[in-house]
Amino acid sequence: MDKLDLLLKDLTETPGISSFEDRIRERLRYYLSPLGEITTDRLGSILCEKRGESSYPRIMIAGHMDEIGFIVKYITDEGFIKFAPIGGWWSQVLPSQRVIVYSKKGEFFGVVGSKPPHLLPPEEREKTVKLEDLFIDIGAKSREEVENEFGIKPGSPVVPWSPYQVIGKDGKFLMGKAWDDRVGCAVMIKTLENLKGEKHPNTVIGVGTVQEEVGLRGAETSVKLAKPDVAFVLESGIAGDTPNVKREESDIKLGKGPTIGIMDSSMLPNRKLVEFVEETANELGIPYQYEFMLRGGEDGGRIHLYNSGVPTVTINVPARYIHSHTGIIHRDDFENAVKLLTALIKKLDAERVSKLV
Repeated sequence: MDKLDLLLKDLTETPGISSFEDRIRERLRYYLSPLGEITTDRLGSILCEKRGESSYPRIMIAGHMDEIGFIVKYITDEGFIKFAPIGGWWSQVLPSQRVIVYSKKGEFFGVVGSKPPHLLPPEEREKTVKLEDLFIDIGAKSREEVENEFGIKPGSPVVPWSPYQVIGKDGKFLMGKAWDDRVGCAVMIKTLENLKGEKHPNTVIGVGTVQEEVGLRGAETSVKLAKPDVAFVLESGIAGDTPNVKREESDIKLGKGPTIGIMDSSMLPNRKLVEFVEETANELGIPYQYEFMLRGGEDGGRIHLYNSGVPTVTINVPARYIHSHTGIIHRDDFENAVKLLTALIKKLDAERVSKLV
């Protein structure tokens, strides 16, 4: 593995569901500390300010640290764990998946259990499994053992287990958990690394936000510290290059470039900023795609409403199978997203920003 693989492996494998971002925040702190001044907001988002040749404009580049997961709801007398979802899950992807339950006494592997098909009557076999019918088996004998020996209790976090792997012949398909949105955090880190020692006519604030998956909450608090004049939200896009997705649902393909967010349920981007992204990508020969997300919102939904308004656009690295245990991205898309964002920042001076409204 090279340095990029090691970074992505570290970020994807580190646990950090919404409101339990402590560990992933410390990994971001490790990578960001040499690159700028570190602060945090009182909700837990981390900010890294790198001053360029001017204090204005202030450019916010944000990816959310949190991933979807679960939280312990209660423990049965037999020692099985019933859980509640943190973030958006489709129950059909959960049975037989491995998870880790965290407590002050350690990390405990388990599996999401369900009723075997042999015991299902014919009319139930065709139905989608209900979330409330699922449970987690950690190999315990009783509720007392789970609580006393494992230290697990209601409120303990549960995180999907899915190791990072490089797959495919050319080594460019990257498989792991939590691409939504550790890939955005990685783009932010690599962009700030590219700017180290470089001149840029602005001040850049890299932000790892918290609790995006449960309502864009960290974006709303961190933007008040960042005080941006322009914002780029860095996300995972929804790839549609699999057999079961129609082109009109998503024609985004892995390896064909990062995507520019055209709309989601929480934000319409600044049109002049979109044009600026397109022009810069064309100048550099960077391929790009467009993303329409009719359901669901991202951090830009809060950021673009800060103060009197912030010109904002989302740049995504396409990913297959988001909001499940394991997703796949393409290395070329990641590297092109970093290259594009670096170039955008180097060109964003006061004059250009003044023309975005």
